[in-house]
Amino acid sequence: MRTHIKAQCAALAVFAFATIPTQAAETLSVVTFGGAYEAAAKKAWFEPFTQATGVNFSTESYDGGLAKLSAMEQAKNTTWDLIDLETNDAITACDEGLLQKFDKKSIGKTSDFIPGSISDCAVASMVWSTVYAYDASKLKTAPTTVNDFFDLQKYPGKRGLRKSPKVSMEWALIADGVDPKDVYKVLGTPAGVDRAFKKLDTIKQNIVWWESGAQAPQLLADGAVVMVQAYNGRIDDAAKKDKKPFKAVWDAQVYDFEWWAIPTGAKHADTAAKFIVSQAQPKASADLSKYIAYAPPRKDAVALVDKQRLADMPTAPDNFKRAVQINANFWADNADQINKRFQVWLTQ
Repeated sequence: MRTHIKAQCAALAVFAFATIPTQAAETLSVVTFGGAYEAAAKKAWFEPFTQATGVNFSTESYDGGLAKLSAMEQAKNTTWDLIDLETNDAITACDEGLLQKFDKKSIGKTSDFIPGSISDCAVASMVWSTVYAYDASKLKTAPTTVNDFFDLQKYPGKRGLRKSPKVSMEWALIADGVDPKDVYKVLGTPAGVDRAFKKLDTIKQNIVWWESGAQAPQLLADGAVVMVQAYNGRIDDAAKKDKKPFKAVWDAQVYDFEWWAIPTGAKHADTAAKFIVSQAQPKASADLSKYIAYAPPRKDAVALVDKQRLADMPTAPDNFKRAVQINANFWADNADQINKRFQVWLTQ
């Protein structure tokens, strides 16, 4: 049985950031998705934690997945203290014993968290979304729906997609007429999987694949694609900081939590747990939004986010009209099978 991530509702003691005792000489080894998100995490969480405790951070970037984490566990040589995970990987890693169990009591008032954002092994750090973006200086008519992403007649040119079936399969079905609320019911059938691949076939020759999140806005900046699937924070960062004329299309955005977890066998597990507690408090949870357009997973942290900034978040009402929450349990159960077919499809 899969361990399904669920919300916890007990009211518990809140840990104050400045009261965390630890050894000043420690260095936490952290693996994240890098890029603009890691830069934001350093400013919002790592640097304040270092100032409060003396603990330093050594960061490494990866593109997700559990291969290296699993290899570390098998070799009994875990070199990471903290890992940044997508939801389906957090579920699978917990089920397979790759993550240390987390003491939910240490978080504080867990009822303030969005339902589903605390699990047995991990705590959500933020809400992020996959959208698609375009260069507003190059398109006379702005695309507004996920159907436009698949419309090569109306918008000729290349499309950038993450080299993964996740999200692209959901978008293909929605663009083919499936209601967003029914997408996993359809995708959970062999006919639904066939239908998604058939829709992807219509743009296959125009797809440019990316693997690292930083590649998505770069493809757009280089003119290599007309539209690109991307993490919303990467597009916001390019538009706000780099002054790129990029616009995000929120229709059928697929949103998810990002998770902090501690690998089994981590050498600094206690300090890693204290860090997770510190960044999960309301102010720290809200602070990330100062540097990147990802939303806090705590309801009580939303009031601490700048009102103008809220409009850039996946959870803003105007952005949320046809949003799809990633069904992490579906992907945890079906990823292997669909990924195998996806790899074959890529070569056909």
